[in-house]
Amino acid sequence: MTGFDPPLRRYLADLVAAARDVLGEDLVGAYAAGSVGLGAYQPGRSDVDVALVCADALDLGRRRELVARLRHEALPCPARGLELVVYRRAVARSGTPEPGFEVELNTGARMPFRVTWAAAERPAEDGLFWYGLDRSILHQCGHALLGPPAAEAFADLSPADLRRLLTDALRWWLALPTPPGDGPAPGAEDAVLGACRSLVKVRHGVWLSKVDAGRRLVADGRPPHATARPTGDGGAADLIARSIAARAGGPSPSGPEARAFQRDVLDEISR
Repeated sequence: MTGFDPPLRRYLADLVAAARDVLGEDLVGAYAAGSVGLGAYQPGRSDVDVALVCADALDLGRRRELVARLRHEALPCPARGLELVVYRRAVARSGTPEPGFEVELNTGARMPFRVTWAAAERPAEDGLFWYGLDRSILHQCGHALLGPPAAEAFADLSPADLRRLLTDALRWWLALPTPPGDGPAPGAEDAVLGACRSLVKVRHGVWLSKVDAGRRLVADGRPPHATARPTGDGGAADLIARSIAARAGGPSPSGPEARAFQRDVLDEISR
């Protein structure tokens, strides 16, 4: 775990140790995902995304014990929060788009506590696309904390399943409320850059961090296919640049222009 932020490095080591205490030899892998895996972790802003892989299904007692040991009150998270998902080895290697997890935990000082004990309990309105996409990201760039390389532990999605989950994700984002008017809308930058990441994956077959994906699209010189409307004064490239700057403390783009960009990306991906 060289190169990691020191508090993050200590936290991940402690998390793996606690998981091994609970699961023993049934714990066959632990992987840093999300911004950590993509090399884009920002102390104070990013979440810590971790996927654990177990040999077989876990009974409710072990799932409860794992949550008790890893929740923020027992193991303080140095980031905004921990997003943990536990998969059986067969699910991780399946390459299927279904959620398929054993337990999911969100916990942290600045993150609402949430635990879901089985994939069947995940409400459809909360989005069922996250897990297949996360496993695709793990396949490409997950960081192994324990166990075999992530590319061996996690299978990638088929192109058809990838495209379907990306369109589901964009439609889910577009259905969220957005502030009206031309003023800055905090969080709109993540909507824009998340759409950039989806489009880069479809165009180039690679997962990048949100910021790197935005820069890749600007370098391409090709905005989303449907983009004919202006965004700000400089079109799509200007919107992407302002979104990247917003992650460093600049003003966010407006809600309507972020939604227009997302719709254009959706149009291209779903064609």
